[in-house]
Amino acid sequence: MKLSQKLEESFNRVKEMCGFEPAPEVGLILGSGLGYLADEFEDKVIVPYSEIPHFLTSTAIGHAGNLVFGKYAGKNVVTMQGRFHAYEGYDLKETVYPIYFMKRLGVKGILLTNASGGVNTDYKAGDLVAIEDVINMAFKNPLIGSNDESVGVRFPDMSSVLDEEWFERVQKSLKEKGKELKRGTYVFCLGPSYETPAEIRAFRSLGGDLVGMSTVPEIIAARHSNMRIFGISCVTNMAAGVLPQKLTHHEVMETANRVKSTFAKVVQVVVENV
Repeated sequence: MKLSQKLEESFNRVKEMCGFEPAPEVGLILGSGLGYLADEFEDKVIVPYSEIPHFLTSTAIGHAGNLVFGKYAGKNVVTMQGRFHAYEGYDLKETVYPIYFMKRLGVKGILLTNASGGVNTDYKAGDLVAIEDVINMAFKNPLIGSNDESVGVRFPDMSSVLDEEWFERVQKSLKEKGKELKRGTYVFCLGPSYETPAEIRAFRSLGGDLVGMSTVPEIIAARHSNMRIFGISCVTNMAAGVLPQKLTHHEVMETANRVKSTFAKVVQVVVENV
């Protein structure tokens, strides 16, 4: 079955369940420990992934597994409370299906968030960084296989993964509030094991600032479907070898919870300025 046909099945089922009129303007993907943001939506409608044809099941810790519609920062939005990862045993092509579904819903701009390890030693846990470029160390691509031309071109351009006009508006608004987003390059690894100190040194030499197990396949799919992109990475821990302590998922969740107020304020500004 073509991708466009699958999208119609998903679209018709969700429309039957909640209507979502008017169509959402902005899509959000909320990473590990960040799904609480959907609790702040007004007039929200929650649709479990299990109710949507062709959606996978989210098994990662801290991922609720819901599609949530509502109003946030004055915009009609739809968000994924939790994403899908290759380390869960899924093919990359399957993990990015929700990106295409959001485009089918009418979303023009997508905000991708994640929890990441800090490779750049100028960063510290709790920093929020705009993703200006990516390095795909998984050496896999969600577009491998047949291409549905009605969804996107065979060879999408990847020269820009951050909508600069959107970013400039956000940065201007944040500066007026005494805040600012750093910018960095995100390195994608398959996981689920954390990276080794030697790998982190290699990533740093390649220009990597952040490392994680998500987001890049979604960015590729968003570029493929011609969506505007804004990525924010929450540095929840310093990567292997930067500090002497061991890496744990507990630290990731703990830091995400500690900065949730700041994160929510930044996301609000991003959505307002789409």
